[in-house]
Amino acid sequence: MTDTASKKGRRRTVWMPLLVLITLAACASAGYSYWRLQQQVSGEQEQAPPPPAAPIFYALDTFTVNLGDADRVLYIGVTLRLEEEETRQRLSEFLPEVRSRLLLLFSRQDANVLATEDGKLKLIEAIKSTLATPLVSGKKPQVVSDVLYTAFILR
Repeated sequence: MTDTASKKGRRRTVWMPLLVLITLAACASAGYSYWRLQQQVSGEQEQAPPPPAAPIFYALDTFTVNLGDADRVLYIGVTLRLEEEETRQRLSEFLPEVRSRLLLLFSRQDANVLATEDGKLKLIEAIKSTLATPLVSGKKPQVVSDVLYTAFILR
């Protein structure tokens, strides 16, 4: 063999292990990167906040009330959004008192004020405060988080 042929053979023997080593390093780096990415994704899923609780609604029958300021009639339906199931049960148990409180509240309203959007929003706040008073002495007050109109006719 000539010197040039033996040098080419040595170069090939040096390059082959070097290429195998580079390939192994690249595969190891890619595997480590994939593993870290999977750890981050699973960590984000574990830290996700729990879904919000299902809302608790309590629908009341519609009210038909003569307004005190004029010969006007208010036909109104409301649904209450509550924070606790216990509040819904208490409202259900004391339904006649709840309806009486609301009837008195609605009959004191002014038709000209209720005709505006601001008047309707003030009525929502009045309903919340009327129902917040405890139905049973010694018990905690009812927490009504929102009042939704299901019917509203002013004649």
